[in-house]
Amino acid sequence: MSTPALWPQDRLALTDVARAQAVKATEQAFARTLTSLQIDIGLVRVLEAIYVPLAAWVVAGQERLQRPMVLGINGAQGAGKSTLSNLLEIILSAGFGKRVVVFSIDDLYKTREERERLASEVHPLLMTRGVPGTHDIDLGLQLIESVKQAERHQATKIPVFDKSIDDRCDPMFWQEWEGSADVIIFEGWCVGAKPQADEELIAPVNPLEEVEDDQQTWRRYVNEQLKGLYAELFEQLDALVMLKVPSMEAVYAWRTQQEQKLAERVRMMGTHHATDGLRIMDAEQIRRFIMHYERITRHTLAEMPARADVTLHLNQHHQIASVQLR
Repeated sequence: MSTPALWPQDRLALTDVARAQAVKATEQAFARTLTSLQIDIGLVRVLEAIYVPLAAWVVAGQERLQRPMVLGINGAQGAGKSTLSNLLEIILSAGFGKRVVVFSIDDLYKTREERERLASEVHPLLMTRGVPGTHDIDLGLQLIESVKQAERHQATKIPVFDKSIDDRCDPMFWQEWEGSADVIIFEGWCVGAKPQADEELIAPVNPLEEVEDDQQTWRRYVNEQLKGLYAELFEQLDALVMLKVPSMEAVYAWRTQQEQKLAERVRMMGTHHATDGLRIMDAEQIRRFIMHYERITRHTLAEMPARADVTLHLNQHHQIASVQLR
């Protein structure tokens, strides 16, 4: 079954021959990585329609800059940010010969001790990682600058956060990237997010805000973080790609699917395998969890498509239905 060419044909950054060569090289790389990424083989059909043109667009942008390019990828929970980042890493390296490093805003979570202090001094909801204010932004700025300026054999250590213990791993377990990179992919649910106007914070968007943040302390603190250090971090982006979910209900549904898949993997492992603190959430817990991110997600869905360089519009079936270039 053929896939329609979703990438705007008047915005292709490569010839048909170059695209065919990149697709072939990428498919060969996919043969070795599809299993590890748990990607449906059907996605290979859209390489030529979407992913290779997107990678070529990135390459063209990076070559215009003539320096390392920082590419932001934004998307709500369950949108597919990690999968898109991994796909682009493979295509850019195998298909275009670029050096690519990928990291997530999740890698920058503050330590459990730091968040406990925030929860005690500012608001209890800051104990839950994810919202602006719960990341080490200085660490992120240092990481990006290190990769940009690195000499050939200079190592940059990328932090690792262990969600099973809700804490950052010891630096001895951090990943290492050697030298500089052509493309730095930085993905995360709030990457590139803008703060709201102060008056927009007054009305709660869900029961979590209404009951647990009735004085607006938490959401105002989060919003101030977006005005400050987070704005400085997001200014490092040379381009922004948005995976736009169709609705908040889709976020709940897809996050639930992720949790179900995780539960299935745990069951397949068997009860004799320890899950090391891994917590499977039920539907009610998932809904409460998503409420922490709902305000920024709704705001981003409303305003980001007008300024993102590329918006990939997802349909209810979690497929890219259209591509919008600014």
